[in-house]
Amino acid sequence: MKVILTQDVKAQGKKGDIINVSDGYARNFLLPKGLAVEADAKALNDQKNKDAAKQHKIDVEIAEAKEIATKLESIKVVIKATSGSDSRLYGAVTVKEISDSLAEQFGIVIDKRKIVLDKPIKNYGDYTLDVKLYTKVVGKLSVSVVSDK
Repeated sequence: MKVILTQDVKAQGKKGDIINVSDGYARNFLLPKGLAVEADAKALNDQKNKDAAKQHKIDVEIAEAKEIATKLESIKVVIKATSGSDSRLYGAVTVKEISDSLAEQFGIVIDKRKIVLDKPIKNYGDYTLDVKLYTKVVGKLSVSVVSDK
């Protein structure tokens, strides 16, 4: 009997999978516990529509991420920091500061966890950082750290 899983079932498959199981297993275990529904024409059509909606949502998110990536390449975030006499910053410029400055200066809100900072920024200068916007969509962000004096 063909069934569509409504939840993950160990050793059978993930939610939304169409699997072929024995009639007894389907009638006595999967269907009564609500783990699956019988794969009739209506259920298959519903599953097809859900998959299409899910794919459309992913396509829209990828398009938005690519749009943000192109915006990021054309801007430069300026961060003002204080330093000692040797031009080393008192602290380090963090990804939170970069994210906040980006939102404040350009109105682009990016989660700080998406900004990749290999090593802390402890000196004045220009830096180029990667921003992981979506799976396989990476933007480049220019950051300039200048004196606040």
